[in-house]
Amino acid sequence: MRLTFATRPSALARWQTQWVIHALQKIHPHLECEEKIITTQGDKILDKPLPEIGGKGLFTQELESELLSGAVHCAVHSLKDLPVENPAGLTIGCIPARAEVRDALIARDGYTLATLPPNASVGTSSLRRAAQILSLRPDLRTQPLRGNVDTRIRKALDGQYDAIVLAGAGLTRLGLDSHVTEWLSLDIMLPAPGQGALAVQCRADDATTLELLAALENESTRKAVTAERAFLQGLGGGCAVPVAAYAVISDQSSVFSDQSSVISLTGLVISEDGKKVVKVIGQGTNALQLGHALAQQAIQNGADEILKPITNYQSL
Repeated sequence: MRLTFATRPSALARWQTQWVIHALQKIHPHLECEEKIITTQGDKILDKPLPEIGGKGLFTQELESELLSGAVHCAVHSLKDLPVENPAGLTIGCIPARAEVRDALIARDGYTLATLPPNASVGTSSLRRAAQILSLRPDLRTQPLRGNVDTRIRKALDGQYDAIVLAGAGLTRLGLDSHVTEWLSLDIMLPAPGQGALAVQCRADDATTLELLAALENESTRKAVTAERAFLQGLGGGCAVPVAAYAVISDQSSVFSDQSSVISLTGLVISEDGKKVVKVIGQGTNALQLGHALAQQAIQNGADEILKPITNYQSL
């Protein structure tokens, strides 16, 4: 049996794909795997901030086209980059155990978020990160940051920015976490829905591939990220809006009569300037229902007024 994996050309995308391949081959020793490198629109357009070119599917559409055409069997994604709606005919075959969920700050001069001087520049490709930074430190300047992980770190170390903020999972996977000057706690920087998790996408009718991938499935991670992505879906947002969500799974609890594992979800919607914040917290046993219910609660608390100007701008 041979599986062909679609992957983007970046070092992180290749690492993630090779991790999945090696994990599968440990379980299925006779499985042969190969990679097909595909450059996405997000890889090509590097001179504009992500929100300006629209974040939805920027790093996934070309890989999904290869899947639908039958040219490849699987595509490995950072789950936070994957739109909440799967194209018809595709499914997430497995979600392995989640890695680091926190964001990390890197500063050449050893600054933390608290010690950065007034008017310091902080590079980030994410409206979510920029907004939460400004909520805590409105005196800072957030600036667009593009490129792969190595490029972004080099820009920080070269002094093009006073600091940058990146997803911690990518740094740990590439062995670059020694550059981190501060791990940002979840109290001050809530992650993107699905952050730290991988998703292996395949065709929904490919029973053989689905059976092979099932060995890497992590049930707790699947429940947590499903709740987070349901929150995002309920708000009608994509990957480039300032929405954060994080869920944890606890053991059986007497709080709920069916004794299922309890999902605790925190959701956040924040204005670009960090001045308006809607935060909701809830528990439940059904990930989809919990995420959608908290999204409705956030809308009732004013999330729509925060997101509408942003989504209207991105659709222009």
